[in-house]
Amino acid sequence: MWLLALSVPLLPAIVMVYSRYRVKVATLCQQALAWALRLMRGRVCVKSAHAFVFSNCTHGKVNSVLETFDLYARTHPSLCIGPEIGEVLDEVVRRVRPLRVLEFGTHCGYSSVRLLRLLPPAGRLITVELDPVTADLGEEVILVSGFKHSQFQVLTCSSAEAIPRLHSLLGPDAGTSEGVDLVLMDHDPQQYLPDLLALEREQLLCPSGCSVLLIKRKQRAEDFRGVLNHIRGRTDCYSIKTELQCLMEIFYRKESTI
Repeated sequence: MWLLALSVPLLPAIVMVYSRYRVKVATLCQQALAWALRLMRGRVCVKSAHAFVFSNCTHGKVNSVLETFDLYARTHPSLCIGPEIGEVLDEVVRRVRPLRVLEFGTHCGYSSVRLLRLLPPAGRLITVELDPVTADLGEEVILVSGFKHSQFQVLTCSSAEAIPRLHSLLGPDAGTSEGVDLVLMDHDPQQYLPDLLALEREQLLCPSGCSVLLIKRKQRAEDFRGVLNHIRGRTDCYSIKTELQCLMEIFYRKESTI
């Protein structure tokens, strides 16, 4: 009762604040709810997909793992890019023939497996996943596919935290000092441009040529506008190689200053 008595004099101020900021408050509430739902659905989806693949695939057989993922995705919501985008990804990997690949967004490990199976024996994948549960499940799927830790590394952190660490992870070995040859971005689309700029700043894109693949998951057009504007403003080193409804490939090459 005393709380009610105290709140009565404040009602006019509460009504005024609400009427002035109700749109912003409602928008913030909707964004928070959407973020929470995405996180919950993502975890549930990854756990369910992992359990299905783990139980039904032939362990150690890459094609069996991918086919089991595709089978699961026919009847369940999934974060896998699927065979259609996967085939485009395969074509790019075969054309680029990368030695060092960077992936943002491990998810259930599907894309990681597709990438690893086409890399040469000396090739290596670094894949970044923000959620620890998802990262662990994705790593298990990669191992179940028959790959070893010497061929890949899963970083459990944000892309912004991962990028400054990549120089030390790539190491001083021959062929790694020039950065990565292929980047797959399948994480938060709002991070695509900041992460691309960070990779440039850290000189992690191979100057002789690096393909950057941006996965489109029903995002709004404005989510890619910043990336497109940046590319169009840097025609000296960027070009659009492939542009599909579900995927965009941009090519980076830094002109020699010698």
